[in-house]
Amino acid sequence: MLIPVILSGGAGTRLWPVSRSAYPKPFMRMADGESLLYKTLTRALRVAGEGNVLTVTGRDFYFLNRDEYARHPGADIDRMRFLLEPAGRNTAPAIVLAALHVREHFGAGASLLILPADHLINDVDAFVADVARAQALAQDGWLVTFGIPPQHPDTGFGYIKQGAQIGHSGEREIEAFVEKPNLEKAKEYLAGGGYVWNSGMFCFRADVLLEVAGTTCPDVLAAARTCHAGARTHESPIEYDKDKFLAQPDISIDYAVMERAPRRAVVAAGFDWSDIGSWKAISEIPSAAEPDAAGNRVLGKAVVVGSENCYIQSDKRIVAAVGVKDLVIVDTGDAVLVSDREHAQQVKQVVEQLRDDGDVVVRHHQTVHRPWGSYTVLEDEDDCKVKRLTVKPGEVLSLQLHHRRSEHWTVVQGTAKVRVGDEEFLLERNESCYIPVETLHRLENPTGADIHLIEVQCGDYFGEDDIVRLEDRYGRVPAKAT
Repeated sequence: MLIPVILSGGAGTRLWPVSRSAYPKPFMRMADGESLLYKTLTRALRVAGEGNVLTVTGRDFYFLNRDEYARHPGADIDRMRFLLEPAGRNTAPAIVLAALHVREHFGAGASLLILPADHLINDVDAFVADVARAQALAQDGWLVTFGIPPQHPDTGFGYIKQGAQIGHSGEREIEAFVEKPNLEKAKEYLAGGGYVWNSGMFCFRADVLLEVAGTTCPDVLAAARTCHAGARTHESPIEYDKDKFLAQPDISIDYAVMERAPRRAVVAAGFDWSDIGSWKAISEIPSAAEPDAAGNRVLGKAVVVGSENCYIQSDKRIVAAVGVKDLVIVDTGDAVLVSDREHAQQVKQVVEQLRDDGDVVVRHHQTVHRPWGSYTVLEDEDDCKVKRLTVKPGEVLSLQLHHRRSEHWTVVQGTAKVRVGDEEFLLERNESCYIPVETLHRLENPTGADIHLIEVQCGDYFGEDDIVRLEDRYGRVPAKAT
């Protein structure tokens, strides 16, 4: 059986301000409205044995992943298994934990297909054909990766030097992994042939990977076994003890296993591929937006006058570009990026500066997603804060109180069930209620459609850390000491 393992998460730095740490690249929507995660799931379902897909993601991203999968018509959510990481770690612990899970639930001979959730692949039929080639090698005991034939001398990717041919289908042994080269070396690799980009996608049997890991990285394997055995839950979603999880070495699967392993193979991809590593890469995607006669691509609202080769993306506001060339302009409502296309990789330096300054735009958008739905900040001033809340059908916010603010709720769509103090009641459209400071309250959607409310907060502090949760169905109440 082949089990796709989707690695979903990320730091959200290179594609800021659309990608942020609380809503990173896999959840970004492309021009067709589908997220990169959704597209990855589509590919995974094409090759998954009996529809089983395993997702490794951060605990904070669990509900984002579930919501995205629930939108997919081909997904059976009961076959969507999740391993939840309590903190960030590299790919080696994530993949070894996935292998331990697959061996336990699907058998030692099951194969894992490792798929980062932030890749863009349009030719799914070619992808399926290449996966079949990789799985055949994996079943024969090879550790397989997918190599991307280089289209230009790129310094942003690691390279794989191909060795001797295996069989009759063009698959090759891996002679060496090569670090990201300088431009001169990249040109040599492209001109000489025999090199492919390292895609970060892999295929191997669970038992073979674990056996090899015992030799190449025994510390990773031992720590993963301890973490796996000490999981806080044993049914999906599986949550790991944080201390045991953080005891695992922070190392990539390339360094821990692939660079040291015997019987390594590479399948040269016959499908198109992009890891969308920068806004320049986004601006070059043919499907992103049709260019005008001057090479400008616009996604959203913009007025372009006397400008050339610009990429402009705006969610709501109109962007006017006059007499400029080769720019990337991205407006998300709460942040604007203006960059020369050739300097787009430096966006991560902007994120680092904002993080050092403690600015919330590094982590959150104006619209913040929660397990129960989302809220959008409409106004944030010293004396008040205004939000629009959307609560999904059947969901309920935590039972909570605030020390430093009162709240007013007004329903603008649907019917809400509200608790204020010891009183519970329904609020219909255009009805309001008041929640004083230090008063227990809870909001619930008892209906089959989204409800929308306007929340007005008044007080002297409006931070999320002024939420004191007493009950919460999403596990956000700290465990009591025993």
